[in-house]
Amino acid sequence: MRLDGKVAIVTGGGGGIGRAIAIGYAHEGAAVVVDDLLPDAAEATVGRIRANGGKAIAVSVDVSNLKAHDALIAAALKEFGTLNILVNNAGVEFHEPVLKASTEIWDRTLGINLRGAYFLSCKAAPVMTRFGGGKIIHISSVHDVEPLRDRAIYSISKAGVMMLVKSLALELAEFKIHVNAISPGAILTDMNRVGLSDPLEFAKLLELIPIKRIGAPEDIVGAAVFLASSESDYVTGTTIYVDGGLLLL
Repeated sequence: MRLDGKVAIVTGGGGGIGRAIAIGYAHEGAAVVVDDLLPDAAEATVGRIRANGGKAIAVSVDVSNLKAHDALIAAALKEFGTLNILVNNAGVEFHEPVLKASTEIWDRTLGINLRGAYFLSCKAAPVMTRFGGGKIIHISSVHDVEPLRDRAIYSISKAGVMMLVKSLALELAEFKIHVNAISPGAILTDMNRVGLSDPLEFAKLLELIPIKRIGAPEDIVGAAVFLASSESDYVTGTTIYVDGGLLLL
């Protein structure tokens, strides 16, 4: 198992991509701290991991609340004794045309997608150095390079994640902490399930994907395991696009 003996925090681990990564990490031998704003969702992920013989605990922390970061990290240390992997997966997306932009949507989106991810990484890094280094993985989006209509603030937040990754990677490399991102394409989750239930919208999206299918959260797990494992020890400051070729068109 590629992550045997490792301890990971996965934010937004109660559903979608976060849940798939948490379960995938546990399958590879990691103990997982599953964080989610919805306690029942976090517990559901933990239940699935434990049912398969894995180790996990549930925590409910809003990553935009910087004062709560200490509690999240403390939970990992108290339960499992170390911290080796952080996956900044928690994220939000709101539909809002530019001409109707609101500061509330800006603050909430950047607070979780960028500010929270940055400062949680900064809080986790010194802990990782005590245990010889670690891996920090940010779940971004193809919209870090491709703007999305009516979701400008979301796209801006993800573009910020790209530079966040490069900046952290540059400064943390000497401490043996690798920082990378995964940018998924069209992945079917609760965030987009309603929109993709429209057959016309679904068909239009498929036309943009050379592989001709919508991704599943499990399609992200392989890249997430690779970046968390020793196999990626010479990889830092980069983004892996898992998009079925969407950016090719």
